[in-house]
Amino acid sequence: MKKIGILFGQEDSFPQAFVDRVNQKAEKGISAEFVRLDKVMQAEPLDYAVIIDRISQDVPYYRAALKNAAICGTAVINNPFWWSADEKFFNNALAVKIGVPVPKTVILPSKELPDDTTNKSFRNLAYPLDWNGIFNYVGFPAYMKPFDGGGWKEVYRVENEKDFFSKYDKTKQHVMMLQEEVVFDDYFRCYCIGGKHVRIMQYEPRNPHHLRYEHGKAPASKKLLDTIKDYVIKLNQYLGYDFNTVEFAVRDGIPYAIDFCNPAPDAEVTSVGQENFDWVVETAADYAIERAKSQKDGVDNLTWGEYVKTSAAKTPLVAAAKKAAVKADVSVAAVDHAIEAEGKVKKTKVAKAPVTKAAAAKEPVVKEPVVKAAAVKEKAAIKPKKAAKK
Repeated sequence: MKKIGILFGQEDSFPQAFVDRVNQKAEKGISAEFVRLDKVMQAEPLDYAVIIDRISQDVPYYRAALKNAAICGTAVINNPFWWSADEKFFNNALAVKIGVPVPKTVILPSKELPDDTTNKSFRNLAYPLDWNGIFNYVGFPAYMKPFDGGGWKEVYRVENEKDFFSKYDKTKQHVMMLQEEVVFDDYFRCYCIGGKHVRIMQYEPRNPHHLRYEHGKAPASKKLLDTIKDYVIKLNQYLGYDFNTVEFAVRDGIPYAIDFCNPAPDAEVTSVGQENFDWVVETAADYAIERAKSQKDGVDNLTWGEYVKTSAAKTPLVAAAKKAAVKADVSVAAVDHAIEAEGKVKKTKVAKAPVTKAAAAKEPVVKEPVVKAAAVKEKAAIKPKKAAKK
């Protein structure tokens, strides 16, 4: 008997529905249950063919246990090694390389010194940074957010340089990104499971959380949906995620990938709605069964993305685009026309972002606040607040 387990935290509806659906399918020799961790011994298996990981980003003990399980042959969804290595700024860099439009983004050093460092730890860092160059590249208004965060935590909208430095001063030890604002006409949140099953959901992030899927917008065009589908599949195949969401903000007809590092995406029925919930439960159950059937003891059963594969093979990244194309299963939520059930990832060109009014009308650069804002003096270091309870 091969067991499929799900490891989860505070979410309520998805874990039980997933286990029930796998067991209802009654596949011969396959069952599902909640993962039970007791003593975890080095190089000893956990007795699961597949584990769906929904929480290890917040519980380092779980992440270590999953890596140990993976080296013993468990197919962990998502790959815990890649998840540990990944972050949003790298995601953007990869997107640029493979031709998926993203907002102009730079990474910033933390405002305060990380624990156990001193000024001597930053002797390689320019001081002050070329703030003029950064602001001229990104433009204002812009968004500042952690390079490895999520859930809209520590996200700031900044209007100008003065506003930027005021808010940057509050970011403590977070490594932040400054990102161009995309004033969007439409917005989409997309599930992607197995690098081939895509659920495109029109979305309104400016609504209260429980109303974000009740957008009230007209259905999107087939051309736009096809482009989004291609981008979703391409991003997830290159990153190597089995279970992820990608969000797009559409400006002047161009979908910009805004957020695509969500390996434990929200799947609660109370937030995504019954129709989307049913899709994600059914698709996750089918995919977990597929992975359980192909899992083999004693070998690596993880998914590795095209970025890692081409890096290991010393081959060009973009040359893998055609090879990475697979047939896709796509559904679209709450749209009154169908799109093709299957398709292939199209080779796309890097879209050029039109010059925005905000970028074209930059305010004069203010130099004075830079030094104080960028200074990482030991005496200014503040101990981080205790993490939120998970």
